[in-house]
Parts: sequence; structure tokens; C-alpha cells
Amino acid sequence: MAIGWGVIGCGGIADRRTIPEGIMPAAGAELVAVQDVVQDRLGEVAEKYGARPYDTVEELLADEAVEAVYIATPTNVHHEHTVAAARAGKHVLCEKPLALTTEECEASIAACAEAGVKFGTNFMMRFHACHVRIKEMLEAGELGTPVLGRAELTCWYPPMEGAFRQSQALGGGGALIDMGNHCIDLLEFFFGRTVRVAAFTGNLVQQYETEDTSAVLLEFANGAKGMVDNLFNVPDAAARNALEVYGSKGSLVTHGTIGQDSGGAISAIVEREDREYDAAQVRDVETPEEIIEPEVVNMYEAAIHGFCDAIENDTEPPVPAEDGLWSHRVIEACYESARTGKVVAVG
Repeated sequence: MAIGWGVIGCGGIADRRTIPEGIMPAAGAELVAVQDVVQDRLGEVAEKYGARPYDTVEELLADEAVEAVYIATPTNVHHEHTVAAARAGKHVLCEKPLALTTEECEASIAACAEAGVKFGTNFMMRFHACHVRIKEMLEAGELGTPVLGRAELTCWYPPMEGAFRQSQALGGGGALIDMGNHCIDLLEFFFGRTVRVAAFTGNLVQQYETEDTSAVLLEFANGAKGMVDNLFNVPDAAARNALEVYGSKGSLVTHGTIGQDSGGAISAIVEREDREYDAAQVRDVETPEEIIEPEVVNMYEAAIHGFCDAIENDTEPPVPAEDGLWSHRVIEACYESARTGKVVAVG
């Protein structure tokens, strides 16, 4: 029996990716209802996907066919919508960040626990086939000792009327909290949790309340280091969206796997034998580049399918809300570091 899904906030990423690539094709999922405050958008999306349109969240949550909700509204109402869904007995998959503050994240988790419903965070990039392969290679020791990772996510995001990511009150921040949390979560997916951060933010091009520039240095519990850079001020065509993972035996590099697409490949250079020090530091062909192209897995479909499985089997969601809470703690430490100019411990 398919899980009936309702979508709260059906524009943006919901209409562009999560509904058509996630809910519609996922085994065990059925789109039942959609809700949005913009009437024209609501009607268009409902007609496109054959879902019942609701003007209010309360009306959607009263639909008995809705068993789980995907929340893709502005950040400032994530907590409100999560709590309402939990009290209505609906399972919740929420876009990141889970809320504006750590305290709201904790309250959302408590509400879902009290109601006995599943609560997951939509860090869909963990399901990307290239990222899964990188994690497998690291866990198998193919890269030797992990030493450093870099994750970049960049786009052109000019001032726009009503854009919640450009409002501190609505989005909680700019490039860092919107894109940096994906990048940091991905590096933690590979290396484990962050223990301390040093961050820099600013506005170099776009003059709105939130930052258009963010650069973060991280130290992970295993000793590896990380670098995350996020920009709202570089043309889309120029963005490389690079992912780089280095270890004592080699490197794994992708371009474009960080972002909204599920395709891509890994450029791998891995030494299978130990070498002595080479003062000339020659980059020769003795260790040739290998292109690894895992079978494409649509990460939106995988995320929805995994959440449906958790409901059906009464198991923990593949990306539990506690990971979203942890992400928020790391992001808040980054903002504190940027504000104070100090290295900040996370915990």
C-alpha cells in the first residue's frame, strides 16, 4: 500500500525536483495533496500532478489520505508546520534547515517524538551515487588515511522581492545556511562529525541582509580537515561546484555532483603501492587517472523511497531529524566564528 503524501509549499524545489523526481516515481509513495499560499502556483501544481489543492496547511493536514508531508516552505515557518503536522499524526520530511534556531529544531523533534511520527531531514545529496561510492571507498581504506575534503556550492542569486533567503528573519542567513549546510553535511557523511570551525562571511556583490559570500574551515573528529565555500555572487555558468576528497593514497574529485542533479562521475587517482619521497614532485602517469561512473540513482527518489521504507518498517529515517539538529549546531557555530573572529567548538 502506497504512503499518501502531502506537500506544504509546492513551489521552488518541490515543483522543480522533489515532486516530479521524488514522490511521483518513488515506489511506495503517492502524491495526494498540495498546499501553497500563492493561489496561481497552487492550482498549476495541483493540476500538473493530479493532486488535491488546499489553501491552508490545516486543510491539507485534515485530509485522512495524507500520511506523510514534505515541508518546503520558507525556513521561518518550518517549525510551525512540523509541529502542526506531528499533532495531526503525519510523518514529516522537512527541507533543511529544519528551523530558524537550534531551540526550534529541538522543539520540532520533541513534538514528533511525542506524537509518535517519523521526522527526517531532506539532505538528499547523501543519496547521490557518486557520493555513496566515495563513502564506500573511504570506508574500505582505498584512499588510505582521510586528510582533507573540500565542498563548493555556488550560484547567481541577485536581489529579488520577497526572497526568503535574502531576509535574516525569514531564512536565518544567506549562502552559508542555504548551501553551506548541504556541503558541510556531505563532508561529515564522509569524515564524521565536526569538532570545531573557523568561518568568514560577507557581502561582496549582492547588497541584501544576508551574506552572499561564505568560507568555512572545519576540523573533524577523525582529525581530517575540511573547506566549504558558498557564493551567491558568481554566474551559474562559471560555478564549478567542486567536491574534492584527499587521503594518504590519493584523491577523488567531482564537478557538479554537489547541486540539484543526480548525474556525474568521479575522477580518481589512487596509488596502490607505497612510494618514497620524490623531491621533483613529478605528476606522471605512473598513477593514471581513473574515471568512475556509478549507475545514476535519482537522489530525490531515493530520499523519498528511504523515508517511505522507514514508515512501512517502523525504522529510523535514512537522514533522521537529529542530523538536521546537528547541522544547525554546526551552522550556528560558523556564524558565531564569523561574528567573533574566533575558532568555535561544536557540541
